[in-house]
Amino acid sequence: MPSYDYPFNERIRTLLRIEDLFLKVMHHIDGDSEFNHHCALISLFQILDVIDRAELKADLLQELDRQKLVMNSLRGHPTISESLLNEVIEEIETTALALRSNASKLGQSLRENEWLMSIKQRAAIPGGVCEFDVPSYHFWLGLDADRRNQDLHNWLQPLKSIHSAVRIILHILRGSGARTHLVASGGVFQQMLGGAKPAQMVRIEVADDLNCFPEVSANKYAINIRFNSLESNQRPRSCDFDVPFALTLCNL
Repeated sequence: MPSYDYPFNERIRTLLRIEDLFLKVMHHIDGDSEFNHHCALISLFQILDVIDRAELKADLLQELDRQKLVMNSLRGHPTISESLLNEVIEEIETTALALRSNASKLGQSLRENEWLMSIKQRAAIPGGVCEFDVPSYHFWLGLDADRRNQDLHNWLQPLKSIHSAVRIILHILRGSGARTHLVASGGVFQQMLGGAKPAQMVRIEVADDLNCFPEVSANKYAINIRFNSLESNQRPRSCDFDVPFALTLCNL
């Protein structure tokens, strides 16, 4: 079932954006084409822009430390696998240690690479990395795929602890709620939200054979979902039929 994640705050939005960009990098980095590696590098530049917040590293470490305490509190629980719990705690500790061991700003080693930053600056201009604009980049793209792949992995290495931290936190977040099967009457659904601990993200899943997608507006008080279909001219149109879907309210 296709799933749609809708974050309720900027912190979760940032994590989802970082996850999305890393997925693009990892997809293109293993390709052989120069266009694959160009797309991987562009996504890498976008990651640098997204992580360029002074408090992001502290936020990731704080959440990893909190989740470690939560996981340790589950020891001895009869329904929890002790070996699996140890694996999760070890992964959290390894990732937190890697983040703490890097005293510099996230991605600083890449920002100090003048050649990469010159390409990043040109890449912000539409069509700005043509061969006549940056001949050295055109030369690099013409190198054999193994050389380009190795360079990309070297540039990605300082960011791997961020990728691991985001992956762990979002995995825990997505698994934190109970899935509820619901129906949007006439393609519209509304639910009031309450409780002492407000949701941070909602996951919506729709069956493959339903030609529709959700548009969500939400705050800490209510969530509103309207399902639309995409016409042949790519214009969204409101669904006028009942739409069964699954909803999960997630909270760390």
